[in-house]
Amino acid sequence: MTKHLLLFLLILIQTGMAQNSYPTIGKIVSNSPKLDALVDKDARIEVLASGFVWSEGPVWVKDGGYLLFSDVPQNTVFKWTEKDGLSVFLKPSGYTGVGRYSNEPGSNGLTLNRKGELVSCEHGDRRVSVMPLNGGGKRTLADNHQGKRFNSPNDVVQHSDGSYYFTDPPYGLPQQEKDPSREVDVFGVYRIAPDGKVTLVVPDLTRPNGLAFSPDEKTLYVAQSDPDRAVIMAYPVQKDGSLGKGRVFHDATADAKTMRGLPDGLRVDKSGNLFATGPGGVRVIAPDGTLLGRIDTGQATANCAFGEDGSTLFLTADGYLCRIRTKTKGVGF
Repeated sequence: MTKHLLLFLLILIQTGMAQNSYPTIGKIVSNSPKLDALVDKDARIEVLASGFVWSEGPVWVKDGGYLLFSDVPQNTVFKWTEKDGLSVFLKPSGYTGVGRYSNEPGSNGLTLNRKGELVSCEHGDRRVSVMPLNGGGKRTLADNHQGKRFNSPNDVVQHSDGSYYFTDPPYGLPQQEKDPSREVDVFGVYRIAPDGKVTLVVPDLTRPNGLAFSPDEKTLYVAQSDPDRAVIMAYPVQKDGSLGKGRVFHDATADAKTMRGLPDGLRVDKSGNLFATGPGGVRVIAPDGTLLGRIDTGQATANCAFGEDGSTLFLTADGYLCRIRTKTKGVGF
């Protein structure tokens, strides 16, 4: 083997190591042996990027092989790839007005619709928007209910029938629930029908946040980020798209008093297990509501999304973008 070939191999090895070596944080906390089938007890929580103000809303773009996520205070959507690392994808992301608006003006929850377009919950512009990823401007999907502007749409999911469900807490308003510009009386969960009609489907939550469907789409889970009632609700989805009477699926109120974070972003794997950001990191919850354990980042963890081959879980944890390899796969992979 020649000296030049040896040098080339050494550079190749070092480059590969550099690309795949990331600092780690946190730990896996098991409440049940069943967690081992989903997340290895020695799984590493890798920090892929840091320095954000409040990272949120991750979504994996399969066709491009990259992750998009929001930094809400910075009014920016970032892009991350294994090869190229971090870059700015879209700025401004959620507030296009003049001057300062609030502490959290940008986009929050992101999802891809069935056409592969980016759907965003925009705090500052108080709307749910959609835009193609390959060029072209945004369109407004909804910005009001019965003529009254939303508070600050937070997170969104799409049903297979083409409708969207999203939450509308006050976090993006300059004075939150006390803001004089508030127009709607509730912090609701809404449905946007395929024809554009907006319906209030849950009127009685105090801080609705993340959403996710069960694999069969018969249940809509909604997280509530209220420290006095830190719960995940489960609602039966009716044939007409309305929601039936909700029940408490998981109650994290006690843990919210001693652990960092509140119920927030939700994702579901193919077996119906819920990966729910909240007190103590990401709470892994069985379909029957049993807490199996936690992916404890040590940070207030806002949201998560499955990506890559479907078994990687990306986490937005305060100022960090993280990744952990699981033994399961998310719905849609």
